[in-house]
Amino acid sequence: MCRSDVKQAVLAKNDDLAASLRDDLARQRVTLVNLLSSPGSGKTELLGRVLALAVRRGTPVAALTADLATENDAARLARSGAPVQQLLTDGLCHLEARQVRGRLEGWLPPDTAVLFVENVGNLVCPASYDLGETLRIVLMAVTEGEDKPLKYPTAFGSAHLVVITKTDLAEPAGFDEAAFRANVQRVNPGVEIVRSCARTGDGVGTLLERALAARDGAPAHRPPLAPHPHGHHHPASAALS
Repeated sequence: MCRSDVKQAVLAKNDDLAASLRDDLARQRVTLVNLLSSPGSGKTELLGRVLALAVRRGTPVAALTADLATENDAARLARSGAPVQQLLTDGLCHLEARQVRGRLEGWLPPDTAVLFVENVGNLVCPASYDLGETLRIVLMAVTEGEDKPLKYPTAFGSAHLVVITKTDLAEPAGFDEAAFRANVQRVNPGVEIVRSCARTGDGVGTLLERALAARDGAPAHRPPLAPHPHGHHHPASAALS
């Protein structure tokens, strides 16, 4: 069996587990939100703000946060008052559906409406793995460069929602938001792009609202590179044509 066949077999098994997990969560009325970004995008701080807002509003939410090592992010997120668990990947640069299911067993509070999963900081491998999510959010800081959607088309092309983070730094970073938005639309036409800033709270309410809206069904936007059964994706080049 060649390397590509092995990869497809691994992805197919993951997709079967993800579909099963998605069905189980749907029966429990739980929406899983998968957060993808590069390291340093500010997604932990932003997620902490979203969780804290949900707790203040009495919305039952929970979070899993993944890293190769340390439980630092779980400690930070727990300050929100929401239930939080750390998931260590033992060296893997991405999460898989089996890891998420295993961590949820016996832990997820029964009244949870939204489960946020903070994936490993990486825009390559995590983009290929369905975790059983209803909503996939890809985040990028203004300091990362306007062409990032073109460099990582699978991640941005599989997003139901794209979030710009650290917008308070846009001017000193020389961030060209119009160029970034145009590049996002090249790989994922029609996807919503939300501006956010954890420091000021901008966009925090919008993210919580989008997560709760997804609880009532799959997002209306259909990304061109969304995971498909048996791990197949549309070729990235198709989104750039």
